[in-house]
Amino acid sequence: MSRSLRRLRLAAVLLALAVLAAVACAGPDPDQAAAPAPASASGAKVNTSPEQNRVRAEKVEAIAAQVPQSIRDRGTLVVGTTGSGNPPLSFRADDDITVIGVEPDIAQLVADVLGLRLELQPTSWENLFLAVESGQYDVGFSNITVTEERKDKYDFATYRVDTIAFEGRTGGKVQKIEKPSDVAGLTIGVGPGTNQEQILVRWDEQNRAAGLPPVNIQYYQNQGDFYLALESGRLDLYLGPNPTASYHVATGGKTTIVGTINGGGDVQADIAAMTKKNNQLVGALSAALNEVITDGRYKEVLDRWNLRAEAVSTSQINPPGLPRRPAG
Repeated sequence: MSRSLRRLRLAAVLLALAVLAAVACAGPDPDQAAAPAPASASGAKVNTSPEQNRVRAEKVEAIAAQVPQSIRDRGTLVVGTTGSGNPPLSFRADDDITVIGVEPDIAQLVADVLGLRLELQPTSWENLFLAVESGQYDVGFSNITVTEERKDKYDFATYRVDTIAFEGRTGGKVQKIEKPSDVAGLTIGVGPGTNQEQILVRWDEQNRAAGLPPVNIQYYQNQGDFYLALESGRLDLYLGPNPTASYHVATGGKTTIVGTINGGGDVQADIAAMTKKNNQLVGALSAALNEVITDGRYKEVLDRWNLRAEAVSTSQINPPGLPRRPAG
């Protein structure tokens, strides 16, 4: 074989490999792809632009006076939040830069009542706790559940009920979930290592002990995978955080919430603003939250994100949290 012919064959092989590589990289398998941004088929309009026009509150002198002097002198409330989570909690706007969501909105109300400028600091979940503990951030607003272990290092002012939701297809075979026996025999998707998985497993154990059919528990890599499986009928239900389920229902128009339970299962669980323990700020945070709860602005914010079902009637300081994990 001549050298020129070998070169031509090599070029043909390389071209074929390049074409195959382009096809392979064109996109993931549909079952593994993240779900596309939900369309507002239900007619719900959710502002995900950088221009949020947030609900605002007025300064209340008596409450602002409770803020530690060092923070008052600075004039800002430094708030840590993850900023990269799922809507509607704390996520990026359409510009992929601005942090928006129910958590920043409530933080804004609190800063307003305290007469401070909101300084929002997006960070990782792990760094959020370290930065609050070190005093780098005054407070964390990031869907943080009160636990007894966390109360060793932090003070908490509650502002939402920690809720998880069963989400099913609109018009599907499952219409209501109220108790463990309601899930017997169903195929349900849930995230591994989550509170909702623990609750579902406990419910399944109760059902099995009572002679009821077992739950077929399914796990996927991400939320988009759950929704693809739910819409295709491979799942009867998806059990996940109520905020993201409510947002998906409001904007997607293809699913509905058929039941909710407290995120702690048999134990009350609350979402709270988190600040460094004994730094004298938690009283002002709770008072500011109670101010906006009373005047209605708090519910305006929850309504923006379809979360009124998680409203609290009053902000509590350091309520009982989720129990400590067993040693070992």
